[in-house]
Parts: sequence; structure tokens; C-alpha cells
Amino acid sequence: MIGLAYLSFVSLGLPDGLLGVAWPSIRASFDLPLDALGALLVMFTIGYLISSFSSGRLLAAMSVGTLLALSCLATAASLIGYALTSAWEVMVALGVLAGLGAGAIDAGLNTFAATQFSARMVNWLHACYGIGAAAGPVLMTSVLAMRQPWQRGYAIVGCGQLLLAFCFALTRRRWSDASAGRENRVSAPSASAFATLRLPVVWLSVAVFFVYTGIEAAAGAWAYTLFTEARGVPMMAAGPWVSVYWGALTVGRLLSGFVVGFVTVNRLLRFCTAGIAVGAAIVWLNVTNLTGFLGLALMGLASAAVFPSLIATTPERLGETHTANGVGFQIAAAVLGQSLLPAIVGLLASRFGLEIIGPSLLAAAALLLVLFETLIAAKSEHAPVRYRER
Repeated sequence: MIGLAYLSFVSLGLPDGLLGVAWPSIRASFDLPLDALGALLVMFTIGYLISSFSSGRLLAAMSVGTLLALSCLATAASLIGYALTSAWEVMVALGVLAGLGAGAIDAGLNTFAATQFSARMVNWLHACYGIGAAAGPVLMTSVLAMRQPWQRGYAIVGCGQLLLAFCFALTRRRWSDASAGRENRVSAPSASAFATLRLPVVWLSVAVFFVYTGIEAAAGAWAYTLFTEARGVPMMAAGPWVSVYWGALTVGRLLSGFVVGFVTVNRLLRFCTAGIAVGAAIVWLNVTNLTGFLGLALMGLASAAVFPSLIATTPERLGETHTANGVGFQIAAAVLGQSLLPAIVGLLASRFGLEIIGPSLLAAAALLLVLFETLIAAKSEHAPVRYRER
């Protein structure tokens, strides 16, 4: 079941990795302005929020295996719809379906991982997302290099999602058996959503997730356009470096799974948030194209441990009665940041030029540093006095 959970996170990362490389071609295909990407991201966010907030009820009504199958089916329908439609409005509308498919399984598996997995295993789980996100740009770049339309890349991934849906449907009873057989480690009753929202540390956590995920998504979505359209880098050079960004995120999560056994989570996260800021500064300065690429790779590597480590420590930070609600709120904030911050960067780029992307990333990284330091200084009276050995 752990292997299937990891596989589902690979499937979550693939569509995200496609978009950054495909966007210039999508713009040309539909004759769109630079900031039109925001409409697609907002519709995706709406679907994601609906399903993530409903994930608790969905998991109460069906097994994780069934939810995985339905999620992959919804994602497949949206991606194949992207490939078939000739109208931008239809593609934007399909973004809601894509968000619905991804949101429920993301929140559900992260809640399960926070209560059942160690910080090491959660980092490795999220490394699987990076594998999918790194494979996406390589696939789309290869499709475009062969002079095939961008729709071909989405069709390939959509068919892969259909195959995953079939696999999860076949194994849905095994998921039910595993759920019934495993020990429930969350013995305390769940608090109400309103009780959780009254904790100041929850709002700090929400802010950190919003800003961090926004930085991760904005760098992945706009780096290709920045390098090719503003800095004149050839497509075959820029595309692989976007994959390097996602690949560095993946490698970093694999490595951080080992590192958390030797250093405290807070110390690791301090290094990571500082590294994101340094990488963003290098991307902005762009002394040479190579240094710009290396700055992007550093951003990916430094970003690696942030999301999974914060998810894994949610029970210690909020207390177990608030964990389920807290994870749901954090996931919702993450998808808002993932959609809104890239959209804001797109608006700024449309108004001030593409080179504004670098300083925008640096400003967001500086804000993340401040928010994280405030978060670790805050204490919740509902959280345990010391971290459990997990």
C-alpha cells in the first residue's frame, strides 16, 4: 500500500510539470495574453479547494483505493479534454475537474501520512511528486522537439492516468483491508474546524504553506518563459533545466529523508528557506545563463524538505486533536498559493516585463523566511511539550 501511495504522488506531479513548458505553445495556439494562465490556475484551485475541504467526508464514505481510482479518472478526463478541445474556455472549465481529481487524494494521503508515517517516509512520499513533476517537462519538451503539437503531451499523460485509475480500482479491496488492519495512532477525538481556526499557530502554518507552495509553483511555471522569451535561451536548453529544477526537488526530498535522522527539523527548514532566497537572488542577477540555471536548481534543491517536513510535524505543532483539520487547511492554503502566486507573477510580468519574475521570487522567499521564523517561535497550548520519536 505504501508503494501505491508513492505511485499516486508520481501521478500528481506529472500534470504540474507539463504546464510550464507547454504554456508558450498553448498561448500561441489560442492567441492568449501572457497573464491568461491565471484563469486556468484559478479554476484548478476552485476544484482543488472543494475536494480538499471534503476529503474527510470522502474518506469516511469510501476506501483510499476507491478515492485514488476516482481521482485518477477525473484527472485523466481533464487532461484528455485539454488535448481534444479547440476552445480556451473549455480548457479553463476542465481545470475545475483537474482540481477536483487532485485535491481529495492530496489531502487524504497527507492526513494519513502525517499520522502514520515518520518524517523520513513523508519526505520520500513527496519525492515521488517530484519524480512526476520532473518527468513532465522532459516529456513535453520531447513532444515539441519532434514538432508534435502540445496536445500530444497531455494526451500521453491522460492515458497514463487512465491506466493508474484502472490499477487502483483493481486493488481497492486491498486498501480497505489495510485500513482495517492497521493500528489507529490518532486516539484523541477530533476538534471542530472552528476550534482549530482559533489557534494562532494554525494561521501561521497556513501562511507558510501559501507562500512556500506559491514560490515552488511560480518558479516551475515561469522559468521556461523567462529563459526562452526574455533571455533568448534555446528551447532545448531551457526545457531540460526546468526538469532539473523538479529533479533537484526530488533528489532533495530523497536526501532529506536521511538527513532528518541527524538534524532537527527546524534546523533543516532554516537552511532550506535560506537556500530558496539565495537561489532566487541568483536567478534574478543572471550573471550568465548557466548561473541562472544553477540558481533555479538551487531553489528546487532547497525547496525539497519544506512541504513534507511541515506536514510530518503537524501533529506536534497543533496537537493530534487538530491534526486532521490542520492538514486540510494547510493543503487548501498550499493550492491557493500554487495558483494565486504564479498568477500574480504573471500579472507583474505582463505589466513590467518578464525580468520582474526574478525579484518577485526573491521577495516571496524573504517573506517565507520571516513567516517560518515566526511559526517556530509560536507555541500552541494544544501541542505536546516535546516531539515524539516516530
